Amino acid sequence: MKGHYLTPDWPAPANIKACVTKRAGGASTGAFNGLNMGLRSGDVPETVLENREIVKADWQFSNEPQWLHQVHGVDVAIARPDAIEREGDAVWTDQAGLTCAVLTADCLPVIFCNRFGSKVAVAHAGWKGLQGGVLEQTVKALSEPVEELMAWMGPAISQKHFEVGPEVRAAFIGEDASASQAFLSGDGDRWFGDLYALAKLRLNAIGLTDLYGGGLCTYSDSDSWYSYRRDGAKSGRLATLIWMT
Repeated sequence: MKGHYLTPDWPAPANIKACVTKRAGGASTGAFNGLNMGLRSGDVPETVLENREIVKADWQFSNEPQWLHQVHGVDVAIARPDAIEREGDAVWTDQAGLTCAVLTADCLPVIFCNRFGSKVAVAHAGWKGLQGGVLEQTVKALSEPVEELMAWMGPAISQKHFEVGPEVRAAFIGEDASASQAFLSGDGDRWFGDLYALAKLRLNAIGLTDLYGGGLCTYSDSDSWYSYRRDGAKSGRLATLIWMT
């Protein structure tokens, strides 16, 4: 099982558990080969549900994780044990035994916990959600002094593969001029954006400085990760999950 998941390297309390699914294992075949977790990816739904059952069994979840219908927005849901998918791009809980989950395939997953080990959350931060404030809204939902929180950034597309138009750079710089440091110029009016750097800037700006992770690239490692930029409509989805025992 160990090779099928990435576990965060961060100093979270012992009762905080988290993982990111990798492509190893799983029942999906063809372009989705591996442990595809995305029901809206174009894969056979029954196969994706089988993959989700594999993850539940591997980690001995007693409840279905709180899956989200993600819309690249900033809404934060509360995890419930009723197995109902909720709309949002982040989810939190203060209940042990409930698992928060987001799906990604280049976008940045960010997990959060407090130092007491009594609250956890995970956010899906593509550039739209990141610029819109999904990380800030997740922190707000946790209702904790920001100095009592820590965060870990999971696998996302790296800067050298994340080419964007001038409107993306302008949206970030319009709010914070220092965001210019997260963009490198490309051909013509194109830019290369650093999701990790942008997330760090946004979290630092609200006082959350205890950050970990970063540096992985979904695009360049096809053995480990799904990537929408690399594979297009035939890309599977990774799941980032966090829970309390």
